[in-house]
Amino acid sequence: MSGPVLDLSDVSKDYQGLRPLRIERLVVGPADSVAIVGLDRVAAEVFVNLVTGATVPDRGEVKLFGRLTSAIADSADWLAVVDRFGIVSERAVLLDGLSVIQNLSMPFTLEIEPPPDEVRVRAEELAREVELSESTWTRPLGELDRPSRTRARLARALALDPGILLLEHATVDLPPADGVAFGRHVRQIAARRRAAIVTATADPAVAAAVATHVLTLDPATGRLSERRRGWFRM
Repeated sequence: MSGPVLDLSDVSKDYQGLRPLRIERLVVGPADSVAIVGLDRVAAEVFVNLVTGATVPDRGEVKLFGRLTSAIADSADWLAVVDRFGIVSERAVLLDGLSVIQNLSMPFTLEIEPPPDEVRVRAEELAREVELSESTWTRPLGELDRPSRTRARLARALALDPGILLLEHATVDLPPADGVAFGRHVRQIAARRRAAIVTATADPAVAAAVATHVLTLDPATGRLSERRRGWFRM
């Protein structure tokens, strides 16, 4: 599509925090990469729920691919919308007792012991794309180190070829250098897939690595102001 994939206007959502989450204006194009600095983990969860249509704003409008989230009719309609997002978050369900390949097969089938050959091939392609070492593929996810687990979450988010990647404090548990490397890798993958990125992070270095537009939120007004890239060391 040629228009915005995500458009928030005069949005306010009370979540019983210090103040409501406010977003004065946010427009994301089909291949834009945007990072928002200033959303803590609770506010980031509220933001993700708003932009995916899981909740509606108390005031204002959220449009996804040109459609108001308030117009989503039922759960089946909402699931079709959510499939257009790839969400990288600790809240996204992965099963520690299953192998990497089994976890990456689950978006395609419930037959994972073992997955059918064609599904296994798709899961392996995802693992390669996020640069997960082949030695990890058959290991239980719970045995992987944190950078590998984060890459597995990214692979799972990419499974259904989303139009938007949403990163919800995705690098919070990573060492700073690993977080920056992960951000750069996400940006490369999104560019290759021609997908948009919206990132909520508290780390300015990660924001600069993953996004071409780094925005700082003023929580009192909801205004988003763009930071100059020269403010960060990459």
